[in-house]
Amino acid sequence: MTVPILYSFRRCPYAMRARLALAISATQVELREVRLSAKPEAMLAASPKGTVPVLVAADGRVIDQSIDIMRWALARHDPEGWLDRDDPALIAANDGPFKHDLDRYKYPGRHGVDAEGAAETHRAGGLAFLHALDDRLTGSPHLCGARRGLADAAVIPFVRQFAAVDPGWFEMQPLPRLKKWLSDYLASDLFDAIMRRVAPWSPPQDDRQAIETGGQSG
Repeated sequence: MTVPILYSFRRCPYAMRARLALAISATQVELREVRLSAKPEAMLAASPKGTVPVLVAADGRVIDQSIDIMRWALARHDPEGWLDRDDPALIAANDGPFKHDLDRYKYPGRHGVDAEGAAETHRAGGLAFLHALDDRLTGSPHLCGARRGLADAAVIPFVRQFAAVDPGWFEMQPLPRLKKWLSDYLASDLFDAIMRRVAPWSPPQDDRQAIETGGQSG
């Protein structure tokens, strides 16, 4: 193996944030887009938990937590100083309570939330987190200061997913700073680069999908 392998799914927010860090760090990877309904045996052998992202480093080391992939990539090369703009407590709140509410708002039946009122309760819980982010953005354009960093990249894919559940409702919410932060990030060259479509990966009888993720400045 000459370059790391990344098993990913384009729309998964965990995979998105891993790809953001890999891209900004100019880490070259072989991207293997996964069909969630037919996960490749090679991925399951590397990480039996069966969720993306999974990175298999050139030395065979397996990293199967998205935040760990981000930190691994940025420790190798961090041209924008993302590691200087980190907030572990904020990321934990995103990955814990906010993700809990997001899942039950977006997929109520899947999580046993059958009543409409219960789903609205989780939407309200998620909205409270967004209001906290909006307040935090009062003094700066990004979550940890004047420039984007690790905290922004770790959180924004989940905010994007929440906003997309009901775009009309989201647009009516008084979140001016958060909406600008979100729209600016989604319009960036960096985000465009990590969201380009690739064909699902198949075992070696098919041509491999390989990409070089370069540092973008959008």
